[in-house]
Amino acid sequence: MLATGTPASPEESENPETTEISEARDDRGIDRRGIAVAAAILLACGGFVAYGVLDPDEAPSPRQAMPAATVTYEVLGEGTADISYRGPSGARATVVTNARLPWKKTVSVPLGASSIVSVTLGENGGTASCTLAVGGKHIQRGTAIGSFGRTTCSSELLAPAVSAASEEAA
Repeated sequence: MLATGTPASPEESENPETTEISEARDDRGIDRRGIAVAAAILLACGGFVAYGVLDPDEAPSPRQAMPAATVTYEVLGEGTADISYRGPSGARATVVTNARLPWKKTVSVPLGASSIVSVTLGENGGTASCTLAVGGKHIQRGTAIGSFGRTTCSSELLAPAVSAASEEAA
């Protein structure tokens, strides 16, 4: 039986002159080839992104003003009402709660968006009417009656037609 800490044979002795270097791969080590490949891929992706962003042929043009129409919303009646309407952003509605009537608002709405005004009466009811005018031309009228009465006036603002010359240039 072998005692712990003593060599079992002469090959296992701790003689510094006979120490062998093992060529076994250390699994805990870092694979440098994998890091190099990952770095190359990241650099290539970064190059593609930079080229796409900084391409001189397609430099971003200064923000152009989007064509818009002048829209006038008007709510007639007495008392107060909750009013929501599409404003200059074209995407979000602006809400006015407890607006004193009569109420009027003129805004620029981008072409291609719809202009809309919605009126909701309160618990006390009453009568209120909305009107919608685009470029000074009356488009629609609606009336809300009674407790929590509602009405909506809307119109599509058609985008300008694209000319054939514009399409050929693109």
